[in-house]
This record gives sequence, C-alpha cells and structure tokens, in this order.
Amino acid sequence: MTAVDYRLSQLDELEAESIHIFREAAAEFERPVLMFSGGKDSITMLRLAEKAFYPARIPFPVLQVATGYDFPEVVATRDRWVDRLGLRLHIASVEQAIADGVVIDDGKTPRNRLQIGTLLHAIEEQGYTAAFGGARRDEEKARAKERVYSHRDEFGGWDPRNQRPELWSLYNGRIHAGEHMRIFPLSNWTELDIWDYIAQEEMDIPSIYYAHRRRVFERDGMLFTESEFNPCREGEVVTERMVRFRTVGDLTLTGCLESEADTVEKIIEEVSASRITERGATRGDDKFSEAAMEDRKKEGYF
Repeated sequence: MTAVDYRLSQLDELEAESIHIFREAAAEFERPVLMFSGGKDSITMLRLAEKAFYPARIPFPVLQVATGYDFPEVVATRDRWVDRLGLRLHIASVEQAIADGVVIDDGKTPRNRLQIGTLLHAIEEQGYTAAFGGARRDEEKARAKERVYSHRDEFGGWDPRNQRPELWSLYNGRIHAGEHMRIFPLSNWTELDIWDYIAQEEMDIPSIYYAHRRRVFERDGMLFTESEFNPCREGEVVTERMVRFRTVGDLTLTGCLESEADTVEKIIEEVSASRITERGATRGDDKFSEAAMEDRKKEGYF
C-alpha cells in the first residue's frame, strides 16, 4: 500500500496562515479595509482574500492612497482586479487631500510622505477599524519589528515597544475608540515566496515588473523613469535601457534595475541570487536616513 504524504509545501503553509489571518480579522473587526497599491504584494493579498472567502465576494473594500504620480501600468492592473472581483474601491487622493487642506504641500516634502496624512484621514473619515497591509518582515528592518496585528493609537501612530505578544498565533485585536489595527497577512513571506506564488497562481501583475525597454536616468545610484513629474537635474542624461521594477510606488521615488528577466521564471532566478531587498535596492524614500521607514511608520505610514 502506497503511503500518502499529507505534509504541506512551504507555499501551502504560508497560504494557509494568511487565509487564517484574513478570516480571523474579518470576523473580529467591524470595518476592515485592504490597502492596495497595485503592486505584487497587495495583489497577492487580494488573491489570498479571494480564496479565504470563496465562493462569496471579498467582504471589505480596498483602499488605494494615490500620490498622483502612479505608474499607468499599475493603475491598469488595479482596475482589472477590481473589475474581475467586483470590489469596492476607495481611492484616497493626495491631490484631493492637498486641495482640502488635509495635508500641506510645501513644495519640498515628497508625496510619498504626504500619503501618511491622507491615509490617516481616510481611515478616520470612513471609520475603518482594521487595515490589511502587504508589508513583509524581510523587506526592511523597521518592518521586521511588526507583529501580524500591529496596534495604532488614536493618532495613527505606531510604537514598536508597545506591540502585543502573538504566542501560538493568537492575535489580540482589542482596540479603544479612535484606535485601529494594521493587519499584515504576508508578514512571514519573502520576496521569493511572493514570486513563487505568482508563478503558481498565474496572477496578473503590472507589466513593469518584467524586463522592458524604458527611458531612464541615473540619480543617487538608482535608475528612474523619465517623466514630466520627475524632470532631469543638471548633469543627468536620459538613456534607453532594458530594465524592470522590483517594487512599485511613487514613480518619482521608485527606481528600476537593469535586467533581462522578462518571465516569472527568470525573475525567480534573479531574485534567488539577490542579496539586497527590493526596497533597499530601488526605493529612494528609504534612503533619506538610516531610520527613514521607522520614522514614517511611527507617524502612521503603511
């Protein structure tokens, strides 16, 4: 008689854990929302949420905090997912937040940072009590300090010294009036896990993740997209190169890298050999200071 192996693969275990987190949070919090950037991690969250509640629809809306400097390919992919799943999409616009006086545009602060006030205003205005985020612990040292359930105070702030224990995967979701919780179902995933899952599930992701020809210029050791929002400075020269993006965000701060990886299989091979996280390699907003991400998170960032 042939023995049956009931052990789960690593991806199956990660998927099961994430689905459990989605179901627990949806049952515990009155008004959850899924923060959605249109990137590979938030798309993976959508796929997991789809599986968690199938055959019913995902029982909460998705929230995008749009800087106005979004990659068109990312917006197009977002719209395809929203249409296919019949999602309720809430767009919190930085442009509108500036117009309404919610945040102040002093001409110096990058819009990536203006997302903080825009996000906190949207959470307060809509009364969201929990927000699912796609952060992973392997991305950056501040995110490595996060729990799965990350408590935020009445001002939206995060204190890494005041996080709750999560022994045996038991999560404490108690909050007081005005507080909310950030939920991170992908905490234990790595970038390579995400790409393996994208390959397994054959997920639709923005085309800019794959190698393509693009007009770029070099700044601070990174390659940035030529754009009306990102004019070249003196001495910067635009050239056309074969590049791809490891992460997506504000196009004025998100760099790309030279690559020939134009398929999921080639990307997996490339990521497997990399020793630098995607944020460390291509996100200019993390290079302002050694503690840039932690400072933003304490103020209410994703």
